[in-house]
Amino acid sequence: MGIKRPTYYHKPKKNLEKKKRDADIADAIEAIAYQYPCYGYRRVTASLERKKMVVNHKKVLKMMKKMNKQCRKAKRFVSTTNSSHNLKVYPNLAKDLAVNRIDKLWCADITYIRILTAFVYLAAIIDAFSRKIVGYGIGRTLAAKLPLEALKMAIKSRNTDDLIHHSDKGIQYCSYDYIDLLNANGILVSMSAKGNPYENAFIESFLKH
Repeated sequence: MGIKRPTYYHKPKKNLEKKKRDADIADAIEAIAYQYPCYGYRRVTASLERKKMVVNHKKVLKMMKKMNKQCRKAKRFVSTTNSSHNLKVYPNLAKDLAVNRIDKLWCADITYIRILTAFVYLAAIIDAFSRKIVGYGIGRTLAAKLPLEALKMAIKSRNTDDLIHHSDKGIQYCSYDYIDLLNANGILVSMSAKGNPYENAFIESFLKH
């Protein structure tokens, strides 16, 4: 046929050029994602275009997924403590306390849990000696009844003799209903200083995991 033998082994340069171009784009995406970890694929595409790289956002999205370089969502902070109230607060009885048995010190706090489109709130009470959750309540609002449910659960299943209940100075824990329930069961009330999580470290540490 008059065709030279090397022709059979010829590979077009097009694929090699495409691979090199994709490698250059991947390197650029890597650099942008490292510098701006919260950038999504559209902002990354815009950054690439500013670098005079010809690429569309669909390709960038596909490459970022493959490289596992999708943006990290900034964690939204949700405050669960409202200490701006005129209710009675109590001194810290838990500071330097030797906890040598279960049901000597309970620590209470509220945190939030992210679900698909919103948050739910978790009120928990932990036994400082066993590190076991002894009561909890889950709800969509920070209403006072949430920690009250946790407290009722704990009281129902545990011994409250010579017991200290420790929490922050949030309005839920200073509410009349909450304090009345503690007093009715002979439980001493203890509260940490405003804005000092280290004074309620048992439950703070547990809820951060």
